[in-house]
Amino acid sequence: MKPSLQLKLSQHLALTPQLQQSIKLLQLSTLELNQEIEQYLLENPLLEREDDFEPAARPAEPGFADALSSGEQAADGSAQAERGESGENGESSESGEGSDYTAEGGDAGVDDGWFAEGSFPSGSRDNDGDDEGDGQDIQAAVTSLKDHLNWQLGLTSLSDRDRSLASFIVEALDDDGYLDQSLDELGEALPHELEVEPEELEIALKHVQNLDPTGVGARSPQECLALQLRARPAGPVRNLALTLAEKHLDLLANRDFTRLKRQLGCDDETLKAVQAMIMGLDPRPGARYAPLETRYIIPDVIVRKVRNQWVASINPDAFPRLRVNRLYADLLQKHRTRGESGGMSGQLQEARWLIKNVQQRFDTILRVSQAIVDRQRAFFDHGEVAMRPLVLREIADILDLHESTVSRVTTQKYMASPRGIFELKYFFGSHVATDTGGACSATAIRALIKQLVGSENAKKPLSDNQIADILGQQGIVVARRTIAKYREGMGIPAANLRKSL
Repeated sequence: MKPSLQLKLSQHLALTPQLQQSIKLLQLSTLELNQEIEQYLLENPLLEREDDFEPAARPAEPGFADALSSGEQAADGSAQAERGESGENGESSESGEGSDYTAEGGDAGVDDGWFAEGSFPSGSRDNDGDDEGDGQDIQAAVTSLKDHLNWQLGLTSLSDRDRSLASFIVEALDDDGYLDQSLDELGEALPHELEVEPEELEIALKHVQNLDPTGVGARSPQECLALQLRARPAGPVRNLALTLAEKHLDLLANRDFTRLKRQLGCDDETLKAVQAMIMGLDPRPGARYAPLETRYIIPDVIVRKVRNQWVASINPDAFPRLRVNRLYADLLQKHRTRGESGGMSGQLQEARWLIKNVQQRFDTILRVSQAIVDRQRAFFDHGEVAMRPLVLREIADILDLHESTVSRVTTQKYMASPRGIFELKYFFGSHVATDTGGACSATAIRALIKQLVGSENAKKPLSDNQIADILGQQGIVVARRTIAKYREGMGIPAANLRKSL
């Protein structure tokens, strides 16, 4: 065949840079959004925060804590709800008509931006020049388990060789304080010229096991509990607990109280005291020295009750207020008249896009949140047992959005309410059929299972079949394996492991 040229017409979808940025901002969490905005602020001089530039002071609007405590301030809540939907000017941010500085318009009113006075309120952002803000990044020093043990070894009267061997064993401990390696393996790791005998490592291990916290240096949970019990005053209950920890811990784990009483030769009351002593021990003595990673959640939406209606509003502390820098915009206007705008026009366009997309992000979050609140009012009134089934498509159809958009909005976005802080994904779940032809949410079933387990007889705990039968009597048809799945998901042990004396 001969090569030839042909003309072909076709249609395809293309994502503009503005749309790509909008999708990217929508799926970011609040922390990731602030990091992204900080990067834009560093790279674009035409963009700035509108935190401390208000010419006149406005009445302070309620913050996060006030919003949760004042549940009946109707006028204030209604005003916030209106601002959450469309701003005080009554103009929709999605249409791009809320600013005098549009893509087609000139530079007039460029300093007002999309977030003029009357938009969502903002919490304090930057603490430049504030002495109190300088200490927020200072963290308290955390002492690790190994540092704590080595410090104690430095106070002992051991010889240098014994102290070095004990410190060597300390370095081999895990975060829980256990020695996972055998002494033979540790001895092989030492240089042969030191000529360390196995008895020396045994003695060094004993020195480590005598340190605080009691139980470190154990090679098994049984040995860890036994070390803690030996440190307690001797007595009948303590002696039985020591025997149980060393020989019959598996029976206690399986709640086989009949065999335990036969093996220990005790009655119910004594076994209860022994069990209470065992339960009071710490099976992970080194965990208290492990560094804790604290995660702070800033809710995107606050829900409160106004005139017997649950209303969602944007959290002012999570909303970044941005605007175009007036000084640079004026300079750009002067250079435009001379035809010398240069690359600043592109930066101005990027600043406008970012401001608009941030506004649209929070508008979409607010719309989705309010739609969720409208369908889960029973949850806010009565709790988890009243949660109704809800899927992403239902919200998408109501708001005329794509299902993927709702998925992005509800991921890593949080809602603060009088019942707690929840991720928006929490309000979605599968459904289970009822005898009346309706549906019950999986979250409500989990809450019912938790209630039934919490009120059961500890001596005769409910089995999965019994829980399924009880729910069936209430008209909720749930299989036994579904009950087991929900129970395991909530961390509730099986019936034989919940049994007690």
